[in-house]
Amino acid sequence: MDSPLRIGLAGLGTVGASLARLLSTRAQTYALRAGRPIKIVAVSARDRSRDRGVDLSAMAWFDDPVELASKAEIDLFVELVGGSEGAALASVKAALNRGIPVVTANKALLAHHGVELAKLGQKKNATIFFEAAAAGGIPIIKTMREALRGNAVHRVYGILNGTCNYMLTRMEKEGIAFDDCLADAQRLGYAEADPTFDIGGFDAAHKLALLTSLAFGCEIDLDSIFIEGISSVTNADIEAAAELGYRIKLLAVAQRTDSGIEQRVHPTMIPAHSALAQVDGVTNAVAVDTDLLGSILLVGPGAGGNATASAVLSDVLDMAKGVRLPTFAVDAKQLAPYKRARMRAHEGGYYIRLSVLDRVGAFASIARRMAENDISLESIVQRKRDGQDAIDTAPVILITHETTEAAVKKALDAVSKDGHLKEAPRMIRIEALD
Repeated sequence: MDSPLRIGLAGLGTVGASLARLLSTRAQTYALRAGRPIKIVAVSARDRSRDRGVDLSAMAWFDDPVELASKAEIDLFVELVGGSEGAALASVKAALNRGIPVVTANKALLAHHGVELAKLGQKKNATIFFEAAAAGGIPIIKTMREALRGNAVHRVYGILNGTCNYMLTRMEKEGIAFDDCLADAQRLGYAEADPTFDIGGFDAAHKLALLTSLAFGCEIDLDSIFIEGISSVTNADIEAAAELGYRIKLLAVAQRTDSGIEQRVHPTMIPAHSALAQVDGVTNAVAVDTDLLGSILLVGPGAGGNATASAVLSDVLDMAKGVRLPTFAVDAKQLAPYKRARMRAHEGGYYIRLSVLDRVGAFASIARRMAENDISLESIVQRKRDGQDAIDTAPVILITHETTEAAVKKALDAVSKDGHLKEAPRMIRIEALD
């Protein structure tokens, strides 16, 4: 058997501790699978005294992950520190500059610096693997980078944030209000004390940026992603969606269009009978539409110590076996410049909720504004009025036939200026998923 793969592990949080325990308790199994022993020989974390359920006494301890990456006698650097800047970025650069390959679960780091780091690694003959950086334990990176290499990808989309999916699931099934559901998610550890990164759609956007590069062989462009979170989704929207045969999910979508690549993260109504609509709770799911294989869907745990450690282990075992592939599937210098599609180019149906003031001519004015923008309506539903505040308003739901987002925005701006609405209109995109 070959000499051991010596790992330097930076970060001993939930995922790092799980990885250390698994490499300790399953050492013989992993050695057989990799063809060589795998040993963590150096670690870095903030607290030396914390009990992590694994014996770290034989490992060199570094208070600074950059020092570990720069000086430790290692063959592989595993970065689980987190964050797009600071110690995470500096330590990964330090390892790559030594020609040491890197495994990371850090989506933010790669979304902001992935192309730069891939080029550095390529220059130093050091690969970066990042299976755990998108969709937790789901093997979507390996699938796209290896199994689908013979396919042209048309679209990649999915549920990439477990916190949002958990909240939308409970709001639908239990009728819990958004704020109460968020409080429960925080209490259970699914949401942070400041949940903005999750419920604002930014976590999903970081993951989507990586999948977009793999799908289309282009440079990462996080700033080109249209991002809308779930904080404006109400129980009324969820109830209306159910009545119309849809479920609401925070969907991340990247697709090639005639004008370039479109990336967006936003609440979406998807058909209730679709496979993606059945994905509930903290589970993630990623679908890929290709020319040869057609469509595939991968579903699994999107977070958690063992799930994420499973993805990290997959990369570690590949490294131990000598697998070396370009970080983003092609030579980093050959990644195409990102060409952004026309702003908000989504074409499809739309759900529109209006709080219409109960006055003569209001409905006629709304219909006229829709017609002026060539928007055809599939259905118009006036919902039951709720509470004293609704005495002078009529809650109205419009479902459009396929149209452009630009047309819908223009029509709704005109409706708002006409003064017939009590509050700003609410719009949710509809994806057919066919």
